[in-house]
Amino acid sequence: MSQEYVEHHLIKKSAIEYREYQVNLAKQAISENCLIVLPTGLGKTTVALHVIAEFLSKRKGGVLFLAPTRVLAHQHYEFLKNNLLVDDIALITGEDLLNKRKKLWINSVVCATPEIVKNDLDRQLVSPNQFILIVFDEAHRTIGDYVYAGIAERFQNLDVRIIGMTATLPSEKEKASEILRTLKTTSIAQRTDESHDVKPYVQQTDTEWIPVELPFEMKQIQSCLKAAIESRYSELRRAGLNLSNSRSLSELLRVREFVLRQNRRAAKPLFTAIRLIHSINVLESHGVTAFLRFCERTRQKKGVGIKDLFENDPNFGKAIKLAQEAQTKGIEHPKLIKLKEVLQKISGKALIFTSYRDSVDVIHQKLTEMGIPAGFLIGKAGEKGLKQKKQIEMVQKFRDGEYKVLIATRVGEEGLDISEVNHVIFFDNVPSSIRYVQRKGRTGRKGYGKLIVLIAKDTTDETYYWIGKRKVTAAKKMGERMSKVLEQQELTSRKGLDAFL
Repeated sequence: MSQEYVEHHLIKKSAIEYREYQVNLAKQAISENCLIVLPTGLGKTTVALHVIAEFLSKRKGGVLFLAPTRVLAHQHYEFLKNNLLVDDIALITGEDLLNKRKKLWINSVVCATPEIVKNDLDRQLVSPNQFILIVFDEAHRTIGDYVYAGIAERFQNLDVRIIGMTATLPSEKEKASEILRTLKTTSIAQRTDESHDVKPYVQQTDTEWIPVELPFEMKQIQSCLKAAIESRYSELRRAGLNLSNSRSLSELLRVREFVLRQNRRAAKPLFTAIRLIHSINVLESHGVTAFLRFCERTRQKKGVGIKDLFENDPNFGKAIKLAQEAQTKGIEHPKLIKLKEVLQKISGKALIFTSYRDSVDVIHQKLTEMGIPAGFLIGKAGEKGLKQKKQIEMVQKFRDGEYKVLIATRVGEEGLDISEVNHVIFFDNVPSSIRYVQRKGRTGRKGYGKLIVLIAKDTTDETYYWIGKRKVTAAKKMGERMSKVLEQQELTSRKGLDAFL
């Protein structure tokens, strides 16, 4: 069967494969403000290309394509430059000087990071009135005080089409509702892996869970930290807080506001308990060095109970001493041994996800010692952060095969398109449906994919893994639920209008 391509006078000839589901999603986005929900690897950016081409054909004005990271903004810029037959496409990031940005804003299509868009709108370097279409990529970020919300607000009373794009909605109804409300969404354009028109394009991805047992030395440290946490929980209960036995970080974070407003005597044990739970999570999921580095950073901070924790808590003091001894013996985390075994069996490239930079350092060092060519992808913040140019360079070297392995923090989860990766490894687990789906979606984009999940037994890893799985199931149903909510709102507003008329 001959290959069909998209035909549009603004889209490069024989460049974009014709896929019916992409065309139908684009039609919906052209006709109304909508949120496009499409699994990773199935071409959300191609759907945006259809919409952009149509808007530039029919209306006068510019297009703003927002992406949360510089790497992703650059990726969209390259994609549009290669496939959209428009001469003036620009990329704007915080690394561009003011005078240069002023000139770039007059282009027909601008790809940009949200922080710079907000700043330039504030400076009146660019006007909201010059745009006819705004695309919010990774739209699940549009909650709380993230910059997307402030930008969307600037366009709410203007004649501009707003579309959001995400691989998955949040699993919580409140968050999903907030995204739709903020982006003034009137419908959801959704496809899942099971959608009949999508199925032919979905590649098989298998998942393998590999359990590891913490060594005796790490269990000793773990035991000391648990004792320190237990003593704080006793203090919190004496202070009148009714807490569950789950020793959950999210539960402690939820009561934080109440404690600060109405129960100040619980503040010291509460903030200390939060730090201790965070430290045990780092130890269990990432190892001895990551734990010691976390402790050292905490020691240098000025916060409630920090001095007391380091100087007067015998359990915590013993945990640090045991960790230092373990580090001297070369004990790190059994996941690293398993990682070596996994990588030795893989012939192609692998992408490793871990949540902490300290963990990236340790993994990178171990892989280098093993003679495995590895790069790393981290954000720009801090002394060791990677600037945009370096991030793009790392991804390109991985694409070109210079690195067999790329170790990435969260910056690599969103939108990273490296089609030749058939193995994704979770070094740690995340209790988030969005991050789980995004990480998993980096594999199986063009062929068979495999997800490998390393789990330290009887630790946070297990808890987070099951939370993540449960949330993924809830998130899959959220699009349908939210579509019904939007339909009901539309029905109610029409009834109100009919009564008025």
